[in-house]
Amino acid sequence: MSNKTTVVVTGLGATTPLGGDVPSTWSALLAGRSGVRKLDWEGVEELPVRFAAQLAVDPSEVMPKQTLRRLDRCQAIALIAAKEAWLHAGLKNRTKKGYEAEADGFEMDGERLGVVLSTGIGGLHSALGSYATYLEKGWSRVSPFTVPMLMPNGASGHVGIEYGATAGSHALVSACASSAEAVGYAIDMIRTGRADMVICGGTEACIHPLQMASFGVMRAMSTRNEEPERASRPYDKNRDGFVLGEGAAVMILESEEHARKRGATIHAIAAGCGYSGDSYDIVLPDPSGAGQAKAMRRALDNADLKPEDIVHVNAHATSTPSGDVAELNSIKAALGDAAKNITVTGTKSMTGHILGGAGALESVITILTLREGLVPPTANVEDLDDEVDLDIVRGEPRKIPDGPAAALNNSFGFGGHNVSVAFKRAL
Repeated sequence: MSNKTTVVVTGLGATTPLGGDVPSTWSALLAGRSGVRKLDWEGVEELPVRFAAQLAVDPSEVMPKQTLRRLDRCQAIALIAAKEAWLHAGLKNRTKKGYEAEADGFEMDGERLGVVLSTGIGGLHSALGSYATYLEKGWSRVSPFTVPMLMPNGASGHVGIEYGATAGSHALVSACASSAEAVGYAIDMIRTGRADMVICGGTEACIHPLQMASFGVMRAMSTRNEEPERASRPYDKNRDGFVLGEGAAVMILESEEHARKRGATIHAIAAGCGYSGDSYDIVLPDPSGAGQAKAMRRALDNADLKPEDIVHVNAHATSTPSGDVAELNSIKAALGDAAKNITVTGTKSMTGHILGGAGALESVITILTLREGLVPPTANVEDLDDEVDLDIVRGEPRKIPDGPAAALNNSFGFGGHNVSVAFKRAL
């Protein structure tokens, strides 16, 4: 019997290409609806890829203009997602000056509250926008907020300030695995007694001509410019690359003892996390999949789970020709014969790839899958790749069995970062 502290999920928040909150995002996923759209920038026709998965609700629709002037886009959406998660967890709303006297909810002690909020890129819009201002108008017109807006730890810092978190504020950067790693670090903060509760997750907002150009030259993105909503198609024979997205997702994690003492609703158990490094290439994953399989096995070990406990995997599944099947092979290597009994889905087919925010968003989706007993379909799989021999959910949502169940969420990043997070159904 494990003596590890049980860590539970009590709050969820997100703003995504599918909706401005968790309920609207989840509804769109179950409906198989794509959040990918054509870009309308001036000069976009010069780019090889002219579409992306932009936010369904722009921050300007929910935050004051004066506030947004001091925040990078990725920081603004992190604050939006954090607020939803905080209130969803039944916590008392607060301002930077203290708790709102009229608000209901539990008043959290900041000394026992931590933040782990990651990004893969950081304030790209702010960095490039401020440099353009410098070139056009001179140094004196550059915003004094430029440096805090471009810092990768800016989102974590702002969220920590907003909620008075003094147990520790952290920002892990590991490309597309960043926010999955944030979940793992949050689990460890609680298990080691450094915090009773942690606000954790990730954010990314780097849909910008420079980013599009770089990925375009790399030939990593789909070029289906005439049918963008059908561009991301994991496991389809005709997949041709990923679709860039933006968004933020945040979870409230806390010890089970703390959650039960305050009467919180428990949505899932954050059971454990596994990590590995490929040590292979700065962009390409190790084609053997050994590192990915190692991360999954380590997640199982950290969570005290067996392969046969896993009923579902939310795959990294970016829709690249080589990456999707390689990940399926690593799932089989990690789970062995038990892989035949799991369902697999690739929700980037609808959300696009949110890079440093992807692991957090897909953790939220995995939690909802266990809680609701429904696996969202993988969109746009019209002609299944002949090499796919696992159960890919497509077309319609799929029910998973009642009772005890666990799932893995995989996130793999440039640089060879592999992270797998294990969640268990709350019974």
